[in-house]
Amino acid sequence: MRTRLACGLRLLTNVSPQPPLTRFPRAIRAQLRWRPRNRGLRLIAVLLATLPAIGFSQFTTQMTGQINTQSATTSSAPETTAPPASSSGTTNSSSAALATAINAPPGYQLSANDGIAVEVFGEEDLKTTARLNSEGNASLPLLGSVHLAGLTLTQATTRVTELYGRDYLVSPKVNVTLLGYARRRFTVLGQINRPGSYEMPETSPGGIDLLEAIAMAGGYTRIAAPERTSVRRHLANGSEQIMRVNAKRVERGQTANFRIQDGDSITVGESIF
Repeated sequence: MRTRLACGLRLLTNVSPQPPLTRFPRAIRAQLRWRPRNRGLRLIAVLLATLPAIGFSQFTTQMTGQINTQSATTSSAPETTAPPASSSGTTNSSSAALATAINAPPGYQLSANDGIAVEVFGEEDLKTTARLNSEGNASLPLLGSVHLAGLTLTQATTRVTELYGRDYLVSPKVNVTLLGYARRRFTVLGQINRPGSYEMPETSPGGIDLLEAIAMAGGYTRIAAPERTSVRRHLANGSEQIMRVNAKRVERGQTANFRIQDGDSITVGESIF
């Protein structure tokens, strides 16, 4: 005999063959008739009791599989690490600055606001870049403030070598290079198309020609009088000097070109007619 459970399972209730009931008294036969049924009920009860455990074990297996899958996915993902922050040291900045050194014209003398690079071979800590202050001094490692204005690059190298060799190093090898010229400006006023203040090109540390300065300011106006051009210049003693220049004769080549220096002020006169 098979019994169908509510969950769809079929159970065999007759576990062992039933003996003939005619061999036993009536009371015993009654008990034997109920024994198979009682066995089936007990088996059903056991199965019902184990079903939650079976379902829980399946649920636990599924959850364990999902967790393992997620862990494997997470562990297989590539790790992204932030790039190391770049540190800017004195040596690196000095090396970068040394690479941008420019070729100064022969005999060029350092002046205020010029940028220089000082390199001491074999002494990385002494490599530095500096800009001459308004007094013409540069701040160098160990040496402090050193006056270099008015010296050529060769003379500045000799000066720094002597200072390092006097108290700090034995036979130092020093190299001083020029990184950039000081900002040199001039002013153009009067009958000019774009009056104002202009910066001299770094390729012309000794100044620029008068005609080049006028061209940078846009050239003459219609009523300009180039022959009535004046240049005002500040001297080292604090005084001013005013020079009259006939720019028309300079343009024709009849007069040598006039050199404009840092701080000069050019004024182009107006034509009377």
